[in-house]
Amino acid sequence: MINDIKFDEQGLVPAIVQDETTGKVLMLAYMNKKSLEKTIETKETWFFSRSRQELWHKGATSGNKQTVTNIQLDCDGDTLLINVIPKGPACHTGEKSCFYRELSGDFNQLSKREVIHSIIDIIEERRNNPKEGSYTTYLFNEGIDKVLKKVGEEAAEVIIGAKNNDKDEIKWEVSDLIYHTLVLLNMTDVSISDIKDELFKRHVQEKEDNDE
Repeated sequence: MINDIKFDEQGLVPAIVQDETTGKVLMLAYMNKKSLEKTIETKETWFFSRSRQELWHKGATSGNKQTVTNIQLDCDGDTLLINVIPKGPACHTGEKSCFYRELSGDFNQLSKREVIHSIIDIIEERRNNPKEGSYTTYLFNEGIDKVLKKVGEEAAEVIIGAKNNDKDEIKWEVSDLIYHTLVLLNMTDVSISDIKDELFKRHVQEKEDNDE
């Protein structure tokens, strides 16, 4: 793949770094051939600093390293897309992504795309730092039996909404079911990545194996 990359006159190629789990763009940096080779070799991101004119290992000082899961080359061969599992914030400011400032426009669509992971973060926060008056904190205090009961109730409500062919009711109840299921997953230490892995094995990997 390296031979197919069109490095610029300075021997660099832009690299877009994306969170493997959420799909969120974390940062844009530059790589030369050597930093890309080290990235492939170590499975952690290495870049080339244009200001310091040297290689730098993401997280070497801060500890916020990025484990590489996939590297893709665009159609023109002059941009890399690197999927990673981040071990901390990508930005030196402490933000998860370097792209946290709104310049203009309506960014509601971005928040909708990330809403599941935002809810997961809130649930984890309530687990570690209970907040008075929080419904999520209440569920953790009540324990897993309460959450299991809610999952069962919401599943039944989904069935009723579907039988009534009431789209608004279906949306409302499915949303409730998803939320309580996410709380249940947190309580049982099952991550959304675990669920994605299982779905991948069932519906993608298994299909590919059967096609061979």
